[in-house]
Amino acid sequence: MLLAARRLLRGGPRATYYREVVLPRILETPPISGTTNGACEIHALTCAADWLCLIWTLKSFYRVTDHRYRLCIHGDPTLTSAQALTLRAHFPDARVIESATALTEARRRLQSHPRCLAFRERNHLSPKVVDFLHFLEADRLLILDSDLLFFSRPAALLDRVEGVGRVNAFNGDVASAYTVDPDLVRARCGIVLPPRINSGLALVHRESLRLDWLEEFLALEGIDSHFWRQEQTLLALCSARFGVELLPPEYDVRLDRGPPGPCRHYVGAIRQRFFSEGIRLLRAGLLEERGSSCAS
Repeated sequence: MLLAARRLLRGGPRATYYREVVLPRILETPPISGTTNGACEIHALTCAADWLCLIWTLKSFYRVTDHRYRLCIHGDPTLTSAQALTLRAHFPDARVIESATALTEARRRLQSHPRCLAFRERNHLSPKVVDFLHFLEADRLLILDSDLLFFSRPAALLDRVEGVGRVNAFNGDVASAYTVDPDLVRARCGIVLPPRINSGLALVHRESLRLDWLEEFLALEGIDSHFWRQEQTLLALCSARFGVELLPPEYDVRLDRGPPGPCRHYVGAIRQRFFSEGIRLLRAGLLEERGSSCAS
């Protein structure tokens, strides 16, 4: 009981209130339809613990932009059928790919890429690389993690989505977090691994995600040395070979309590601020349209 109480109160009373009381109210807001703009396609991976947060992520994004980009939501094995059904209700033009379907597809298409298949079967973040590529129906992929919130129009991000640029773009992390040694990458692959790439917010060109490149990079020493960083490292490696830049500093991952900028990535160290800060700031704008319930 004590452990349950500590979990309930994590982040303090304000975070608890916004997490337990305000977070579910997003289910009372109208659905987002018309997500058919093919300039890029948003892909997001979610789970039973974070699917409500993802609805906030996506509705905050669509609210501050005038683009209804295509949407594809990938569920991990914990996402229930009821949760997937509710996601479809809130985003009726989106595709919701359930885990069993995606894994069957991966086993079929990756027979000639054994390292990619092993990565897909062992790492639960691997869909952000393997499945996003397979199910992508646009030339440009916009990756949104479920711990992002958008507060104003992300002009620099949209300029890259809609522009003629030919490089991938990521939010900058607080520090480099890769599983491989950059010197080894330079020696073995002839590419310079840029610092601080974070895969929570990214514009990725389809051409930069190649199974033959992934197969090559998955042979690097240490590539699987850190479970949580492997997919980020692979995206960084592919992007370094293809062409890459960081989004402007206002998109950087930050651990301070300063203004959130156009968006904020509430990574693990500040995750409870997703509720105490992010939802608190967004609730008036996002919840003011309540009245058309989509809960199931």
